[in-house]
Amino acid sequence: MNTEQLKPIVESALLAAGESLNLERIRDLFAELPAEERPSTSTLRTVLTELATDCSARGIELKEIASGFCFQVKPELSTWIKRLWQTRPPRYTRALMETLAIIAYRQPITRGEIEQIRGVNVSTNIVKTLLDHEWIRVVGQREVPGRPSLYATTRQFLDHFNLKNLEELPILIDPQNLTDITGQLEDQALLAPIVAAAEEVELMSVEN
Repeated sequence: MNTEQLKPIVESALLAAGESLNLERIRDLFAELPAEERPSTSTLRTVLTELATDCSARGIELKEIASGFCFQVKPELSTWIKRLWQTRPPRYTRALMETLAIIAYRQPITRGEIEQIRGVNVSTNIVKTLLDHEWIRVVGQREVPGRPSLYATTRQFLDHFNLKNLEELPILIDPQNLTDITGQLEDQALLAPIVAAAEEVELMSVEN
């Protein structure tokens, strides 16, 4: 099968799946074909590249995130599309955003270390909310008295904030100075991808 034959199949699969698909799952679509007729990974990447190009004049784009490829509305059109939903979800609190940003940039990190950076206590509700949404997880314990849990971000975090990997996080001006990480990032408009996505998702209210 050539790329022109493959494109409508892959496009339909991505639209029908309702979730991102990685190359392995896309290749599984052709599992019943003889081995010599199955598209290679490189061929599928070519198909995906062409589909992405096809979207240049459309209202959607093909995006690669941590868990695979998916179609999504272009960011510049979100103002119009969100009118489909009558109830606007509440915004995240600044405290939660600071906590999440610190974990993203300094992982693995303990709750105590987050509190040292922020200068205030981290609410149990904030940590619980981030864990419940599977944006962070416990990856071990710090080998110090009390063995506090170490937190790191997850693949779900990357997917939700439209990132392929952690290297796509906005670049910090001064990685050593995270005392006011959210303020620093917002001043430079570098946290926009996280803030914008956060505002569109319903989240339980949390206290500082």
